[in-house]
Amino acid sequence: MLASLLALLALAAWWLLRGSLPTLDGRLELAGLSGAVEVARDRNGVVTIDAANERDAARALGYVHAQERYFEMDLMRRTAAGELAELLGPSMLDGDRKRRIHRFRHRARLQSDAFAGTHADALRAYTEGVNAGLAHLKVRPWPYLLLGQAPQPWRAEDSALAGYAMYVNLQDASNGREAALRSMRPHLPAAVFDLLLRDGTRWDAPLQGQARGDAVLPDADAVDLRKLPGPVRQRPAALDTSGTPGSNNFAVAGALTRDGRAILADDMHSRLSVPNVWFRARLRYAHETARVDVSGFTLPGLPVVIAGSNGKVAWGFTNGYADTLDWDPHCGGKDASGCTALLQRKPAVEIIRVKGRDPVVLRVLDDQRGPLIVDAIGQPPMQLHWTAYRPEGLNLDLATLHRARDVREALSLARSVGLPTANLMLADRHGRIAWTLIGPTIAAHDSSDCRWPGTERASIEPATAQAGPESSMHRSCASASAESTAPFILDPPNHRLWTANNRTLDAASLNRIGDGGYSHGARATQIRDALQQRPGFDEADLLAVQLDDRALMLTPWWELMQAQARRGRSDSALAALAQAAVRWEGRASTDSVSYRLVRAWRLAVHARILDGLTAPAQAAMQHRFVMPQLPQFEGVAWPLATAQPKHLLSRRYPSWEALFEDAAQEVQQELSGQGALAQRTWGERNTAAICHPLASAVPLLGKRLLCMPRDPLPGDSGMPRVQGPAFGATERMVVSPGHEDLGIAHMPGGQSGHLFSPFWGRGHDDWVQGRRSPFLPGPAIYSLVLTPERRP
Repeated sequence: MLASLLALLALAAWWLLRGSLPTLDGRLELAGLSGAVEVARDRNGVVTIDAANERDAARALGYVHAQERYFEMDLMRRTAAGELAELLGPSMLDGDRKRRIHRFRHRARLQSDAFAGTHADALRAYTEGVNAGLAHLKVRPWPYLLLGQAPQPWRAEDSALAGYAMYVNLQDASNGREAALRSMRPHLPAAVFDLLLRDGTRWDAPLQGQARGDAVLPDADAVDLRKLPGPVRQRPAALDTSGTPGSNNFAVAGALTRDGRAILADDMHSRLSVPNVWFRARLRYAHETARVDVSGFTLPGLPVVIAGSNGKVAWGFTNGYADTLDWDPHCGGKDASGCTALLQRKPAVEIIRVKGRDPVVLRVLDDQRGPLIVDAIGQPPMQLHWTAYRPEGLNLDLATLHRARDVREALSLARSVGLPTANLMLADRHGRIAWTLIGPTIAAHDSSDCRWPGTERASIEPATAQAGPESSMHRSCASASAESTAPFILDPPNHRLWTANNRTLDAASLNRIGDGGYSHGARATQIRDALQQRPGFDEADLLAVQLDDRALMLTPWWELMQAQARRGRSDSALAALAQAAVRWEGRASTDSVSYRLVRAWRLAVHARILDGLTAPAQAAMQHRFVMPQLPQFEGVAWPLATAQPKHLLSRRYPSWEALFEDAAQEVQQELSGQGALAQRTWGERNTAAICHPLASAVPLLGKRLLCMPRDPLPGDSGMPRVQGPAFGATERMVVSPGHEDLGIAHMPGGQSGHLFSPFWGRGHDDWVQGRRSPFLPGPAIYSLVLTPERRP
């Protein structure tokens, strides 16, 4: 009897799960269409939509997004709005409080016209398509069954929230780095604080200007850590190695290819999940007198191809790491002169609904410039300014690139695009390439070093500057103008462009854009040098650069480990590490022991050096001390580790040898429980843990059913092939406009969010293996025709 009951329950669960699968074949009526739309899917679930116009294409895309990904769309809007606790319970409440302070749902409603702009009809069609796709499922998406919840309809403002979620993902929503640095500054000698603010290293690879080089160390007259308060923690805190949200992109011009075609490569990095954050699609529709045919990566929640190619122009992004957040110097802290009007306002009341509990009331003092925030350091409340709050900070103008005809036009169209500040890389069918920075920055918009194309007094003809990896800006930018809005490079003389979240600019351009915590330059350097070393390219060559897992930055640290071990005792922990790592493969390959050990030791050394430098602030601030992220700290740690000045050694250690040994002991202790050091490979540590958001909520079978295979992964954050257990390239794209049939695309986690879908996890193994797979959708396996609703 019990067996029969269990069988019936299993059958009922199977039937319910099957009921939430998308419709893939046949004909369906869809209200609002002006004509029939074909939705084809290939073997990986990549969608091709053929429609009569942009509105019909947007409606069909919304329909497909909802059928395949509604739960993930819901999570995205709730993440930005601070509404996850309503769906997932009290464990999300702290995160909701932090997000709700920004009042993104309120801002989405307030700035709805600015967000939609000239794309209001397409946004309306997309929204209606989403709700139709959800309604046409026989059973609500399976995650809602598991959670005992019903999905709420999609609204146009939710698409804006999907955009705000990207702000939250890519930028420091709390401005915590700046707050941490500001709070510790009064407690540190100026020479030490300058080291923490180091904004470059010998690994810099900017598009404009020179490498900063490593820090010049202050002498003992300027600072002596041995005479200042020592560290107060029992052990140095481990460094955050979770990864920096960002991307790589690079391009080569037609002068470097056999047939004159420009090629663009783009791989965006973020947290990995099942399904993937992106959704691959090809949209074909008529626009005025032309036919649009755009392929690439969409974001479920938005009716736009985020990165891709339209046959004439290809585009891709990396996070720009401009300064986009700031504390109002006149509203908070010692000066509250600018707070009068804000403090007189009635606080906005935000109601946070919590599953299974009473709602929580949050009151926020806020105006159009931003909210008053008590930061994590316990400083007086200050008003936060963030470009995400501005009306021009977010819109749908990226859709205009669907119909751009060349890079000149794309540069011009990109001027109005509102999204988190990003490096936009462009290539066109004429063999031309370009780079620009788009999206708002915190600085005023009335000064710049470069004019935009189309202004009367500016020329965008190829510059005569000397080619080279560290040459100055590739065009004359001397004529600064109030009409300018962003720097750009068009037709660089060396026919190559690259970005990797690193510093791209210098001088006045950098001062205007600001430093938002841009990444260490090692990735950018490897990409730049790989591009410089080859005289010609095809798509496979650019893919090889994306998959480069050479550990160039760690090679000097391996040499330092070996040298220090030779000088010390043969029975030391450092000697044991050096012996286990004696064979240096020079790359983050899955079978490398040396890479794993050297990487861990370097980070432990970094932590100890940083612990010593910040010790006076730790002693003064006690529990209020927060270690800021310092992405350029390699430029300080390396000269210290090699010069080994006694006056800059942490008081925790009698000598630099003792610091190195303590770092080695930490690594040895961490790994000793797993077996012999000589068997601790990087693949053992860097093993995929890419799962559905609800994998841990399903007892026993969740991780087996809802995660991708636990593959050992090559690569790491300090090289082009960025790969961690749950962080890495959310897509890889290599494409030449007009030659999309030769393009390459990878995507982890698959298209579909349904574990019974034929597309569950499809294409993931190509991403793991770096196997060449096509950019364009393959032959149609399924075809669904959506027709206008028949009137009675």
